[in-house]
Amino acid sequence: MPHQQGESEIGWNIDASYKQLPEAFYSLQRPNLVQSPQLKLFNHPLAETLGFDPAVFAENGLSYLAGNQVPYGEKGLAQAYAGHQFGHFTMLGDGRALLLGEQMTKNGERYDIQLKGSGKTSFSRGGDGRAALGPMLREYLISEAMHGLGIPTTRSLAVVTTGENVYRKTTLPGAVLTRVAKSHLRVGTFQYAAAKGNVSELKALADYAINRHPLAHKEYENQYLSFLYEVIERQAKLVASWQLVGFVHGVMNTDNMTISGETIDYGPCAFIDHYDPATVFSSIDQQGRYAYGNQPYMANWNLARFAEALVPLLDPEKEKAVGLAQEAIESFKNLYLRHWFSGMKKKLGLVGVAEGDEALIEELLALMEQEKVDFTNAFRALTFMREDETLFGRNPNFIQWKEKWLSRTRFQAESKEEVQELMKLHNPAIIPRNHLVEEALEAAVKADDYRPLEKLLEVLADPYAHSTAQEAYTMGPDQHSNGYVTYCGT
Repeated sequence: MPHQQGESEIGWNIDASYKQLPEAFYSLQRPNLVQSPQLKLFNHPLAETLGFDPAVFAENGLSYLAGNQVPYGEKGLAQAYAGHQFGHFTMLGDGRALLLGEQMTKNGERYDIQLKGSGKTSFSRGGDGRAALGPMLREYLISEAMHGLGIPTTRSLAVVTTGENVYRKTTLPGAVLTRVAKSHLRVGTFQYAAAKGNVSELKALADYAINRHPLAHKEYENQYLSFLYEVIERQAKLVASWQLVGFVHGVMNTDNMTISGETIDYGPCAFIDHYDPATVFSSIDQQGRYAYGNQPYMANWNLARFAEALVPLLDPEKEKAVGLAQEAIESFKNLYLRHWFSGMKKKLGLVGVAEGDEALIEELLALMEQEKVDFTNAFRALTFMREDETLFGRNPNFIQWKEKWLSRTRFQAESKEEVQELMKLHNPAIIPRNHLVEEALEAAVKADDYRPLEKLLEVLADPYAHSTAQEAYTMGPDQHSNGYVTYCGT
């Protein structure tokens, strides 16, 4: 494909392997032009990782980030997919997003470059295809915070304002987010293929996904069965990592579960302050379907839908195929618990295996729920043995628990210093506190002041640094901040 002037200087190296799939899986089109784009956030380190020249891109790449230009003059691509949204199946697709292509890095890695909020597509279903500035800034902030926490996630390259308004309940400034992902293949993509009933298309999609995300383990003669188990493993590890830092996704529909094992879609997401498994932030999750404590169960449910979609590829005999799918899904619980308990032990500095480890963890969490203790700060206080910061007060049950915990750490060969180093690596000093996120977003959207947001991004880049600069960001909300509510960004 011929380069347009300036593209080679920026560093574009685009492929479009998704177009190898049957045309039923996508719609080709150009982004909708915007009037007067302005660059508000640009991720220089990520740009460099992707093979771009950050300085040149930030200076001359605005037209690409706004959707006014597509690399090599090609059309963008809106992906088709389906999804169970709060349990109800719907045929969907990228209604306000367009894939520019796949950026190939110098070491051969492939990353989707997608514009979110770039205008109407054939899947918009009556929507305007645009996005408001606030939700795009939220996704940039939280996705980069998740990356800092070491959790697999889509990432954010830039946020551009469009100079145009979007109309929801009120008039809001419009924006476009440039999202980066290992791929945008979802459980819902496979549900879409299965719902169409064309096995050859389903097979083509599975073959593409396996090629795009090579299998780490090929334990079964049938590669599609190995693929199913691998996706289950990726998601078990991902959701465990969410639970370990108190992250609430908020909208775990099947179209928001990736095959790559990356966190995707940061609409009504938030982080818990005090520990409560029933925590829900999303304004539309009235029944608590996607509450913090329900996330492992919902991941399992979503993966069951994935397994159902793959049934035609698992075995020619449907009954046997269904049995293989059920057996695979039943493996999720133990995989998840293995990752979760391993992570919790590291948060408490526990090495090796000792009788009573699981009970010790469960007892601490029960105390945290009972006392409404701040999840992040409690583990941070235990890491540094700051008695006054544990937030348990003089609860005699906690004092008893602490003695059992210290006795357990003395049982192992590691020194106190080594235990603390392990805990520091797994207990973040800071998370994107909900009240701080809202303050930063309000300053940016209402006052065009990006300094609070940029500073928050800076300290969240390395949440395990436990630096002096992070201290001001460790405080939980005051008592008036209860009842925090988030909304889907539309």
